[in-house]
Amino acid sequence: MAALPYWRLSSFYLFYFALLGSTAPFLALYFDHLGFSSARIGELVAIPMLMRCVAPNIWGWLGDYTGQRLAIVRFGAVCTLLTFSLIFVSKTYAWLAMVMALHAFFWHAVLPQFEVITLAHLQGQTHRYSQIRLWGSIGFIITVVALGRLFEWLSLDIYPLALVLIMAGIVVSSLWVPNAQPVQGERPAGDGFLKQLRSPGVLAFYGCVALMQVSHGPYYTFLTLHLERLGYSRGLIGMLWAVGVVAEVLMFLAMSKILARFSVRRVLLASFLLAALRWLLLGSFAEFLWVLLFAQVLHAATFGIFHAAAIQFVQRSFGARQQGQGQALYAALAGTGGALGALYSGYSWNVLGATLTFSIASLAAFVAAVIIATRMQEDRP
Repeated sequence: MAALPYWRLSSFYLFYFALLGSTAPFLALYFDHLGFSSARIGELVAIPMLMRCVAPNIWGWLGDYTGQRLAIVRFGAVCTLLTFSLIFVSKTYAWLAMVMALHAFFWHAVLPQFEVITLAHLQGQTHRYSQIRLWGSIGFIITVVALGRLFEWLSLDIYPLALVLIMAGIVVSSLWVPNAQPVQGERPAGDGFLKQLRSPGVLAFYGCVALMQVSHGPYYTFLTLHLERLGYSRGLIGMLWAVGVVAEVLMFLAMSKILARFSVRRVLLASFLLAALRWLLLGSFAEFLWVLLFAQVLHAATFGIFHAAAIQFVQRSFGARQQGQGQALYAALAGTGGALGALYSGYSWNVLGATLTFSIASLAAFVAAVIIATRMQEDRP
């Protein structure tokens, strides 16, 4: 077995999620800086998520059909950089909407294919996935803290330049990664994607993926604005985002032991229930710093536990030739849910307020917990 290219794989996750660390907390803040209303902000934030409904499935099918996953990753990374650079041309709503759609179409081609490459490199060492993926969380932490401090000193006008530099890092790291193809798994190659999709509990799982991301809508779209209006500084807000991701990193380190002891079903159920609690705390008690800190620590459950368990579920549920489509569907439904979450929170923020908007998010997570409890089967030994 070839040596695992640990640092090459990890560097890609570092830059990829550094980009997420620069968009999730600050994209809505930047659009607010440009003077857009909460409804328009919700729409602009939803557009990249909507592209996750389409793009990953197109690129996932292409990756499975051609086997050229690394070429797709590199092409997607370069086109993400080029299309996002169009933001320097104009700042009108229509132009920004186009930029959000174009760059997201290519950005969302990248991660599902890279996940397949990473798992192919791991082969019999899938328990080490979390050790590689945690570098994505570290990239997120570095970026969110650094930009939080930077935007206390400098204008948000420099924000697009920061994103372009991170996108260039994604391009460079993609060129450093060696290729790998998934080997044939336990499922026979003759099983088609749709047949595997109809396996017990698989459709219920994918529905819950969408609900989890719906519940994250107000968090990713308005948390920074919510905290800023409660009197928190941008530097502290950046630190608070980082607290959540530090908790996520620590959880990734423990996930191999957790998944060895508990079934994926039980891990996902705990994640959804803790998500329901987290959104209630953020919507109703965020003015209390200790509550806010606790809610951010719960990011370990609502993202770290959820993502690691979900990736393992997808890998177990599909054969080698359907892995790209399985990961792409995961990304697509996450995008669908995220877009719906961003849209509903954008329209409800000024009408219903923060508390009710986050309460709707809590309800979505709780419904997903009920579905997991009643529809998903325990893992086979």
